Amino acid sequence: MVHHIGLQSSILGQYMAEIRAVGVQDDRLRFRHNLARIAEILAYEVSKKLPVAECEVQTPLGTALVCQLIDQPVLLTILRAGLAMHEGVLRTFDHADSAYISAYRKHSSPEVFEIEVEYMAVPDLDNKIWLISDPMLATGSSMVAVYKALKSHGTPKQIHILSAIATPEALDFVARNLPANTQIWVAAIDNDLTAKSYIVPGLGDAGDLAYGIKI
Repeated sequence: MVHHIGLQSSILGQYMAEIRAVGVQDDRLRFRHNLARIAEILAYEVSKKLPVAECEVQTPLGTALVCQLIDQPVLLTILRAGLAMHEGVLRTFDHADSAYISAYRKHSSPEVFEIEVEYMAVPDLDNKIWLISDPMLATGSSMVAVYKALKSHGTPKQIHILSAIATPEALDFVARNLPANTQIWVAAIDNDLTAKSYIVPGLGDAGDLAYGIKI
């Protein structure tokens, strides 16, 4: 199931405009801050779908009935581009455990590459709700490679993927390779890819814009 949150009228549109806009996006601090704010909005939307239970909370003047999450999710981010989004998700789910996974494109030519997963630091993942954040879902290959690597650490109860921009190709690829109950939360869906698998109009390389150009 794909939730296209950007179709709703909200402040999310301003944050998306700023991470896309040449000139504005060159301010690294603002770019990272906007990615975190986008992630907070997506995480809040995810929270509406998670199971809760009613409980009593003591106030200075009595007791109040409130709803709280039954289970905390595990927040997984794909290094390095996902770090800024992870900060926003963690601000929303501030009691959750975190996991970090490295994934990068290993090129055999400018247009041909494989996804390599080298590093994982994860808590217990078995029968947990996974929230995986990655700013861009271009082909979906990184997300599928990460999921396959994480399976050795447990079977998820649910998977929620949070991304700023995705393509229809990536959404279809993820849907075919992840469990049927996976839900994807995106702020925008862009239709085109370049020969090097960059999203058009997209925003460029999210990792480079957030943390500097890699060599």
